[in-house]
Amino acid sequence: MAISMMRSALLRNSLRSASKPSAPTRRGFSSSAHHDDAYEAAKWEKIAYLGAATCTILAIYNLSKGHPHYETPPEYPYLHIRNKEFPWGMFFFCWISSFLNWENLSGLLLSLYGLFWPIILKLS
Repeated sequence: MAISMMRSALLRNSLRSASKPSAPTRRGFSSSAHHDDAYEAAKWEKIAYLGAATCTILAIYNLSKGHPHYETPPEYPYLHIRNKEFPWGMFFFCWISSFLNWENLSGLLLSLYGLFWPIILKLS
């Protein structure tokens, strides 16, 4: 008896579905992904720019403050500090430092990288 009821229900449902054409089912769980991705990308880009600006301002503030100067420690005889000159001379690399000025160049490059790292990451 149960099998005959299942057959009749199955037959009834198949006849109902055959009588009216059903629209193709659409998978809606991924339809709004492009909008959400663009929104999230724009949000995190703004956060990155704000964070870079905040870190730059804090770094400038911290570096502009003075720092305490401590007295030099006494030269203890047991440290065996040797002040022998280098075999190639004391001023061998002066032409490099005068030509390129490594200290200013490295500081400039680091500060530029700190300011423009979101753009560098975006381009790469």
